[in-house]
Amino acid sequence: MPDHNLLLQLLLLLAAALLAVTLLQRLRMPSSLGYLLVGVILGPHALALTPDADSSRALAEFGIVFLLFTTGLNFSLPRILAMRHQVFGLGTAQVFLCSIVVGAIAWLAGLEPVAAFVVGAVFAQSSTTVISKQLMEQGEDETRHGRLGVAMSVFQDVTAVPLLVLILVLGDASGGIVMPLLLALIKIVVAITVIYFAGRWLLRPLFHRVAERRSAELFTLAVLLVTLTAAAITNAFGLSLALGAFLAGMMLGDTEFRHQIESTIRPFRDVLVGLFFITVGMLADFRVWPELWGWILAGTATLLLVKTALVTAIVRWSGIDMRTALRIGILLAVGGEFGLALVSLALGADVIDGRSAQIALNSVLVSIAIAPFFIRHNGALATGLTPQPVAAAGAPTVTDELRDLREHIIICGYGRIGQNVGRFLQEEQIDFVAIDTDPSLVREAHAAGLPIFCADAGERDILEAVGMNAARLLVISLDDLTTARKVLGHVRALRPELPVLVRTRDESPVEELSHLGATEVVAETLEAGLMIGVQVLLLAGVAPQKVMQRITGQHTDRYRLLRELFGSADWVSGALEENGDGALLHSVPLPAGAQAVGRRVGELMLPCQHLHAVVRNGDTLAEPLETIELRADDVLVLFGTADQIDASEKLLLAGER
Repeated sequence: MPDHNLLLQLLLLLAAALLAVTLLQRLRMPSSLGYLLVGVILGPHALALTPDADSSRALAEFGIVFLLFTTGLNFSLPRILAMRHQVFGLGTAQVFLCSIVVGAIAWLAGLEPVAAFVVGAVFAQSSTTVISKQLMEQGEDETRHGRLGVAMSVFQDVTAVPLLVLILVLGDASGGIVMPLLLALIKIVVAITVIYFAGRWLLRPLFHRVAERRSAELFTLAVLLVTLTAAAITNAFGLSLALGAFLAGMMLGDTEFRHQIESTIRPFRDVLVGLFFITVGMLADFRVWPELWGWILAGTATLLLVKTALVTAIVRWSGIDMRTALRIGILLAVGGEFGLALVSLALGADVIDGRSAQIALNSVLVSIAIAPFFIRHNGALATGLTPQPVAAAGAPTVTDELRDLREHIIICGYGRIGQNVGRFLQEEQIDFVAIDTDPSLVREAHAAGLPIFCADAGERDILEAVGMNAARLLVISLDDLTTARKVLGHVRALRPELPVLVRTRDESPVEELSHLGATEVVAETLEAGLMIGVQVLLLAGVAPQKVMQRITGQHTDRYRLLRELFGSADWVSGALEENGDGALLHSVPLPAGAQAVGRRVGELMLPCQHLHAVVRNGDTLAEPLETIELRADDVLVLFGTADQIDASEKLLLAGER
């Protein structure tokens, strides 16, 4: 018979987690904080209503295993090699320097060298979940500082793997640490070799065979088997379970099954990672605050200030302007989930004493709790600390002499697209001025005689300084949607009649930017499809004049033809995840008993965005759609989101016998 007391405790744990996560999501806070609160409140240091900590901690370790597995999926060897120049170097420098500097401070404060190193490693981690979620909510995930900040944070997650191994080695080393470290390094090399060749020779054929069976159940079992087998291999070598899972993820991340594997493992990962956070919350003892509150606040301040300063200095040293570097420093100042995992592991390995662990643990928790505030106001904080954008030596800045320009074109953002536009304008001998925040790019282009200056296009005074009041056109070719919105706002406030062309990567922000006042919005993905279609028409013998009419019509109609696509449910899910646009075409055949049979289209008031076509006996009806009287076996082609199409289909088919 099961232990009913344990069952009741587990039910209480699940109910509390459900309530806490729901509340935190309503407040737009990370779910991980909800799990941590459950562990703190129900744990042994508060109400003591949770199950035995040792048994739950053993299960929670599998949460770390699946978390590291999915992290490995996103860091295949080719991707790590591609990131080696900027993110790899910056991330390594940040983790190394932060561990050394904070560790030295902890050592001077009286900790043993090993415990001081652990504290430094804990503080070096940042919360990818908190950072990416908050940036996405405030529309800064595609900004320069947002992309680089998240990339560096994700790389920190990778550095947690060797740190986990190192802490285990330090815990087992009774004498010197040189030989244990050397032995651990040899074991890691052997484990990596075994898993690498197993991945090359066994995993891809295995998943090909499993995928051929088209069974979700078999695929899930295969993913679980591979993950836990890899973890068992490294565990057999005396290393952490998480290392094997991470290596297996790296191998599978280089295959065509990566996305399906990640989707399969997500439910297990989310639940077990939630349990891991609960067990970490159980470790936090808020009863120590009356005694240690000064140390905890000092630890929090050290974490935030040291990381901000170090990250800013490292990023600035790489050539990025001061304001952007400071924004990245503010983003990465927050503590992270893997830092909590390191504390938990260090406690279990007796590498750190309970008092120091509580100071480190509570300092990280406080930083995570206040992180959304700092991330939300990172721009204002950076602007306040650097009132004027600081360019690299030799990078020209905007001066008042540009106010005398007349009938010129302003290019905001001088990357690949901005430079192409500039070249066309040069060929036609049309005056233009470009502004960009990359000082090295500006310095190079300005030295070549181009009218480009280092400045932030989102600042109103900068736009005035480059002669917006006398310009004939403004082009926004930035990847940063937040800055693009600011530029549009300033332009419409100062010169509502000025034509503005905005370039975007995909079609998702086309409607929004048009409403904000953009004269034209050019989406790269749609323009590529349009140009291919144009070349096909020309090669097929269609008259150039008629082809130009097609192009003009698509621009006028906001690419409607190019945005109406058929796709599977997986395709729609992917489109929704990548760019927020989950609309597609969907065909609905009408059986004889459908409610819509015998009624005109205009009477139906369909919830979808619009009716694309009505097909009868294989022919598309040419008459106005609203006037068509529907018949049995007609096929209606709808366009809209999955929910809109589902509602429309129910309305059309209601009454079917």
